[in-house]
Amino acid sequence: MRGMTVLSLKRWLLQPLRALPQCLLVASLLMVCAPSASAVQVEGLYSHSLSIVDESDVARNEAYSAALAAVIVKLTGGVVALELPGVDDALDQASDFVEGVSYASTPSAAGANGPESNQRSITVDFSRGLVDALLGRLGIPIWNSNRPSVLVWMAQQDADGQRRHLDPERDLEAVRLLEAFARTRGLPLLFPLLDFEDRQNLSESDLWDLRADQIAVASQRYGADSILSGRLLSTPSGELVGLWQFQFQGEVRLFEGLATELADYLEAPLASVAEQLSRYFALPSALATEQFIRLRVDGIRSLGDYAALLAYVTAIGVVADFSLASLDAERLELDLIVKGEGTKLSELIALDRDLLPIDTLNRGEVDAPSLLHYRWTR
Repeated sequence: MRGMTVLSLKRWLLQPLRALPQCLLVASLLMVCAPSASAVQVEGLYSHSLSIVDESDVARNEAYSAALAAVIVKLTGGVVALELPGVDDALDQASDFVEGVSYASTPSAAGANGPESNQRSITVDFSRGLVDALLGRLGIPIWNSNRPSVLVWMAQQDADGQRRHLDPERDLEAVRLLEAFARTRGLPLLFPLLDFEDRQNLSESDLWDLRADQIAVASQRYGADSILSGRLLSTPSGELVGLWQFQFQGEVRLFEGLATELADYLEAPLASVAEQLSRYFALPSALATEQFIRLRVDGIRSLGDYAALLAYVTAIGVVADFSLASLDAERLELDLIVKGEGTKLSELIALDRDLLPIDTLNRGEVDAPSLLHYRWTR
């Protein structure tokens, strides 16, 4: 009853993001943090921009394949999906999923091969319906556009032994690398303001020691859904050595960092985080089982609230269909058909904070479907 609502390729797909000028990249997911941040609606998951040699059929088809690979990575949170059966065939037929194409030219700096020239790029927009259907047929879960924010703290030790916070206004290269890679995974990043309050709540020493309790306290003002903290030490031999910590859903996970290039050092933890979050939040494929859940919502005081709630439910990816069960004063009940486990629905709702959970007293009613009870807070 949704109608009732008012309302190789893997390497190539990453390389163009570093090569293209900033203005040609998909809009940044990096957010200089705002208080009370929560889940982010990520745009551009079904589009990709990359450089192109010319507009010949061969170059265009290669670009289509690389762009579709990049889109699949964003929709699944990692490159593992590119190895699954059936994906190679889809990449060979990538033009079948294209919805729109645009080209752009930007001046490139003069080099050893000659004077300044124009660099061509292509932006490929894919059909959401066709790509979702493809991944559904292949049994590949999709991480929808409503994604948890990741607050990033990092301490680094200079050659003279001095430690300091990663500063988005000072460490432009590191932030650019973090931002660019996060974009390839559709991962929304937040960075701390590093104002007096931040520095008082989290010293360089506490961050360097990855004091999870202190990091959590300092992060509360940002309302982030997860926290990635790290430290970086440059050795005399040129190696980058450190440690990373990821806090999510009350759990703390540690993993080592070791690389010789800054990009590799910064990208590895983001790749791990994206894979973990996508496994947690990715929606079941079309092949998943379905179950019935009743959604009870209090606080529906106007037609606008009613329409907004229906639009909200429609946008939840695990909801295959729904129907109105009852409408009484300020309470509305919907019968939902949910793909996969019902806990996934609760987790997705918790990301938005538009619905405040209420303890349900009648879960044991005979013949009643599973019941979720919330209050509308928008």
